[in-house]
Amino acid sequence: MSQFFQLHPLNPQLRLIRKAVDMIRAGAVIVYPTDSAYALGCHIGDKKALDRIIRIRQLDNKHNFTLMCRDLSEIAIYAKVDNIAYRLMNANTPGPYTFILPATRDVPRRLLHPKKRTIGIRVPKHIITRALLDELNEPLMSTTLILPGEGEALPMNDAQLIRERLEHEVDVVIDGGHCFIDPTTVVDLTTDYPSVTRQGRGDPAPFL
Repeated sequence: MSQFFQLHPLNPQLRLIRKAVDMIRAGAVIVYPTDSAYALGCHIGDKKALDRIIRIRQLDNKHNFTLMCRDLSEIAIYAKVDNIAYRLMNANTPGPYTFILPATRDVPRRLLHPKKRTIGIRVPKHIITRALLDELNEPLMSTTLILPGEGEALPMNDAQLIRERLEHEVDVVIDGGHCFIDPTTVVDLTTDYPSVTRQGRGDPAPFL
Protein backbone atom coordinates (compact mmCIF):
# COMPACT_ATOMS: atom_id res chain seq x y z
CA MET A 1 0.00 0.00 0.00
CA SER A 2 1.36 3.42 -0.95
CA GLN A 3 2.29 6.12 1.52
CA PHE A 4 0.42 9.41 1.37
CA PHE A 5 2.27 12.68 1.99
CA GLN A 6 0.24 15.87 2.34
CA LEU A 7 2.53 18.80 1.55
CA HIS A 8 1.83 22.48 1.88
CA PRO A 9 1.72 23.85 -1.70
CA LEU A 10 3.66 27.02 -0.86
CA ASN A 11 5.92 25.83 1.96
CA PRO A 12 6.40 22.05 1.59
CA GLN A 13 7.66 20.24 4.67
CA LEU A 14 11.35 19.49 4.18
CA ARG A 15 11.09 16.31 6.27
CA LEU A 16 8.58 14.81 3.84
CA ILE A 17 10.51 16.05 0.80
CA ARG A 18 13.61 14.28 2.09
CA LYS A 19 11.68 11.11 2.85
CA ALA A 20 10.20 11.06 -0.65
CA VAL A 21 13.63 11.58 -2.22
CA ASP A 22 15.15 8.80 -0.11
CA MET A 23 12.42 6.50 -1.42
CA ILE A 24 13.05 7.59 -5.02
CA ARG A 25 16.73 6.73 -4.63
CA ALA A 26 15.72 3.35 -3.21
CA GLY A 27 13.57 2.50 -6.25
CA ALA A 28 10.17 4.02 -5.49
CA VAL A 29 7.58 5.09 -8.02
CA ILE A 30 5.93 8.32 -6.91
CA VAL A 31 2.97 10.45 -7.86
CA TYR A 32 3.62 14.17 -7.47
CA PRO A 33 2.06 17.52 -8.44
CA THR A 34 3.44 19.75 -11.19
CA ASP A 35 2.51 23.09 -12.74
CA SER A 36 0.37 21.23 -15.27
CA ALA A 37 -1.03 17.90 -14.06
CA TYR A 38 -0.01 15.22 -11.58
CA ALA A 39 2.84 13.03 -12.81
CA LEU A 40 4.48 9.67 -12.22
CA GLY A 41 8.18 9.77 -11.40
CA CYS A 42 11.15 7.59 -10.55
CA HIS A 43 14.93 7.69 -10.44
CA ILE A 44 16.54 8.25 -13.83
CA GLY A 45 18.66 5.10 -13.58
CA ASP A 46 16.12 2.66 -12.11
CA LYS A 47 14.93 0.18 -14.76
CA LYS A 48 12.54 -1.69 -12.46
CA ALA A 49 10.79 1.50 -11.42
CA LEU A 50 10.54 2.61 -15.06
CA ASP A 51 9.05 -0.76 -16.01
CA ARG A 52 6.39 -0.29 -13.34
CA ILE A 53 5.46 3.11 -14.76
CA ILE A 54 5.24 1.61 -18.25
CA ARG A 55 2.84 -1.05 -16.90
CA ILE A 56 0.72 1.51 -15.04
CA ARG A 57 0.30 3.68 -18.12
CA GLN A 58 0.44 0.79 -20.64
CA LEU A 59 2.95 2.69 -22.76
CA ASP A 60 4.45 1.50 -26.00
CA ASN A 61 8.08 1.92 -27.07
CA LYS A 62 7.32 5.14 -28.97
CA HIS A 63 6.58 7.15 -25.85
CA ASN A 64 8.80 10.15 -25.18
CA PHE A 65 9.79 10.12 -21.52
CA THR A 66 10.63 13.39 -19.81
CA LEU A 67 13.42 14.45 -17.50
CA MET A 68 12.39 17.03 -14.92
CA CYS A 69 15.38 19.36 -14.58
CA ARG A 70 16.18 22.21 -12.23
CA ASP A 71 17.54 24.65 -14.80
CA LEU A 72 19.06 25.09 -18.24
CA SER A 73 22.57 24.20 -17.11
CA GLU A 74 21.33 20.78 -16.00
CA ILE A 75 19.52 20.33 -19.31
CA ALA A 76 22.83 20.65 -21.18
CA ILE A 77 24.09 17.46 -19.52
CA TYR A 78 21.27 15.36 -20.94
CA ALA A 79 20.29 17.08 -24.19
CA LYS A 80 22.03 18.72 -27.13
CA VAL A 81 20.97 22.37 -27.12
CA ASP A 82 21.85 24.76 -29.94
CA ASN A 83 21.65 28.55 -29.67
CA ILE A 84 18.10 28.82 -31.00
CA ALA A 85 16.79 26.13 -28.66
CA TYR A 86 18.59 27.72 -25.73
CA ARG A 87 17.04 31.12 -26.37
CA LEU A 88 13.55 29.67 -26.68
CA MET A 89 13.86 27.62 -23.49
CA ASN A 90 15.48 30.47 -21.60
CA ALA A 91 12.53 32.71 -22.43
CA ASN A 92 9.87 30.13 -21.51
CA THR A 93 11.18 28.27 -18.47
CA PRO A 94 10.31 27.47 -15.82
CA GLY A 95 6.83 26.65 -16.99
CA PRO A 96 4.40 24.01 -18.32
CA TYR A 97 6.38 23.05 -21.42
CA THR A 98 8.10 19.84 -22.47
CA PHE A 99 10.86 20.27 -25.04
CA ILE A 100 11.89 17.40 -27.30
CA LEU A 101 15.65 17.49 -27.89
CA PRO A 102 18.40 15.17 -29.13
CA ALA A 103 19.71 13.22 -26.14
CA THR A 104 23.31 12.98 -25.00
CA ARG A 105 25.03 9.77 -23.97
CA ASP A 106 24.23 10.55 -20.33
CA VAL A 107 20.60 9.55 -20.89
CA PRO A 108 19.90 5.83 -20.35
CA ARG A 109 18.96 4.20 -23.66
CA ARG A 110 15.68 2.85 -22.27
CA LEU A 111 14.42 6.44 -21.88
CA LEU A 112 15.09 7.43 -25.48
CA HIS A 113 12.69 7.40 -28.40
CA PRO A 114 13.88 4.20 -30.16
CA LYS A 115 14.29 5.77 -33.62
CA LYS A 116 14.79 9.48 -33.04
CA ARG A 117 17.11 9.14 -29.99
CA THR A 118 15.34 12.08 -28.38
CA ILE A 119 14.33 12.90 -24.82
CA GLY A 120 11.71 15.19 -23.32
CA ILE A 121 13.07 17.95 -21.11
CA ARG A 122 11.12 20.08 -18.67
CA VAL A 123 11.92 22.81 -16.13
CA PRO A 124 8.90 23.01 -13.82
CA LYS A 125 7.66 26.00 -11.86
CA HIS A 126 5.70 24.12 -9.17
CA ILE A 127 7.15 24.68 -5.69
CA ILE A 128 6.85 21.06 -4.56
CA THR A 129 8.39 19.73 -7.77
CA ARG A 130 11.30 22.14 -7.47
CA ALA A 131 11.82 21.16 -3.81
CA LEU A 132 12.01 17.49 -4.84
CA LEU A 133 14.54 18.27 -7.58
CA ASP A 134 16.67 20.43 -5.29
CA GLU A 135 16.86 17.64 -2.72
CA LEU A 136 17.39 14.91 -5.34
CA ASN A 137 20.19 16.94 -6.97
CA GLU A 138 19.59 15.34 -10.38
CA PRO A 139 16.72 15.05 -12.89
CA LEU A 140 13.60 13.02 -12.13
CA MET A 141 12.28 10.64 -14.78
CA SER A 142 8.69 11.67 -15.34
CA THR A 143 5.52 11.14 -17.34
CA THR A 144 2.05 12.67 -17.00
CA LEU A 145 -0.38 10.62 -14.91
CA ILE A 146 -2.89 9.56 -17.53
CA LEU A 147 -4.36 6.12 -16.89
CA PRO A 148 -5.45 3.79 -19.71
CA GLY A 149 -9.16 3.74 -20.34
CA GLU A 150 -9.72 7.23 -18.94
CA GLY A 151 -12.24 8.34 -21.56
CA GLU A 152 -10.69 11.35 -23.25
CA ALA A 153 -7.32 10.56 -21.69
CA LEU A 154 -7.23 13.51 -19.31
CA PRO A 155 -4.71 13.50 -16.45
CA MET A 156 -5.91 12.81 -12.91
CA ASN A 157 -5.81 15.87 -10.65
CA ASP A 158 -7.16 14.79 -7.24
CA ALA A 159 -4.55 13.17 -4.97
CA GLN A 160 -7.15 11.36 -2.85
CA LEU A 161 -8.67 9.72 -5.93
CA ILE A 162 -5.21 8.93 -7.25
CA ARG A 163 -4.40 7.18 -3.98
CA GLU A 164 -7.58 5.09 -4.24
CA ARG A 165 -6.79 4.06 -7.80
CA LEU A 166 -3.05 3.44 -7.43
CA GLU A 167 -2.45 2.56 -3.78
CA HIS A 168 -1.14 -0.89 -4.78
CA GLU A 169 0.73 0.33 -7.87
CA VAL A 170 2.91 3.17 -6.58
CA ASP A 171 4.94 3.71 -3.42
CA VAL A 172 4.20 7.36 -2.61
CA VAL A 173 1.41 9.78 -3.48
CA ILE A 174 2.33 13.39 -2.76
CA ASP A 175 -0.74 15.53 -2.20
CA GLY A 176 -0.01 19.13 -3.11
CA GLY A 177 -3.62 20.11 -3.72
CA HIS A 178 -5.54 20.04 -6.97
CA CYS A 179 -3.53 20.35 -10.17
CA PHE A 180 -4.72 21.35 -13.59
CA ILE A 181 -6.07 18.68 -15.93
CA ASP A 182 -3.97 19.96 -18.82
CA PRO A 183 -0.69 18.23 -19.68
CA THR A 184 2.27 20.30 -20.79
CA THR A 185 2.55 21.86 -24.20
CA VAL A 186 5.11 19.80 -26.13
CA VAL A 187 7.56 21.61 -28.40
CA ASP A 188 9.84 19.69 -30.77
CA LEU A 189 13.18 21.46 -31.07
CA THR A 190 14.94 18.80 -33.14
CA THR A 191 14.18 20.40 -36.50
CA ASP A 192 15.09 23.71 -38.12
CA TYR A 193 11.91 25.34 -36.84
CA PRO A 194 10.10 24.68 -33.53
CA SER A 195 7.02 22.51 -33.85
CA VAL A 196 4.21 22.34 -31.29
CA THR A 197 3.25 18.66 -31.27
CA ARG A 198 0.79 18.89 -28.37
CA GLN A 199 -1.04 21.94 -27.12
CA GLY A 200 -1.48 21.84 -23.37
CA ARG A 201 -1.28 24.28 -20.50
CA GLY A 202 1.65 26.29 -21.89
CA ASP A 203 0.86 29.05 -24.39
CA PRO A 204 2.06 27.81 -27.80
CA ALA A 205 2.33 31.34 -29.26
CA PRO A 206 6.10 31.79 -28.64
CA PHE A 207 6.81 28.77 -30.86
CA LEU A 208 4.48 29.48 -33.77
